[in-house]
Amino acid sequence: GTMIEVPRAAVTADEIATEAEFFSFGTNDLTQMTFGFSRDDVGKFLPFYVKEGILASDPFVTIDQTGVGKLVEMGTQKGRSTKPDLKIGICGEHGGNPASVEFCHRTGLDYVSCSPFRIPIAILAAAQAAVKEKDA
Repeated sequence: GTMIEVPRAAVTADEIATEAEFFSFGTNDLTQMTFGFSRDDVGKFLPFYVKEGILASDPFVTIDQTGVGKLVEMGTQKGRSTKPDLKIGICGEHGGNPASVEFCHRTGLDYVSCSPFRIPIAILAAAQAAVKEKDA
């Protein structure tokens, strides 16, 4: 398997899939690379960006679905166009964020991975996403 942590990897996922048994999107690093933000520095300006509506939310807490999310969708589609049974998921703190887990469900990812204390949140969010999809 391979980590998809930079935008180029998502864009060339069809080529990468020829050699990979699974993809794991490292969404924290992918967010950092996509925005050009350092996680070490965002505390100085990100709260202002959210407060002023420049960003809807902290992209290190909830997946930025219009930017990073599009890369995840693209990488998933391209990877599965080469290898339809490719297992795909995410790892990192987004895996324990309910909105991000719902996004992963809608995108067709197979799993989320997160830190141990976030596992109950991830399980509940995954169940809620499945019920929401069934009711739609």
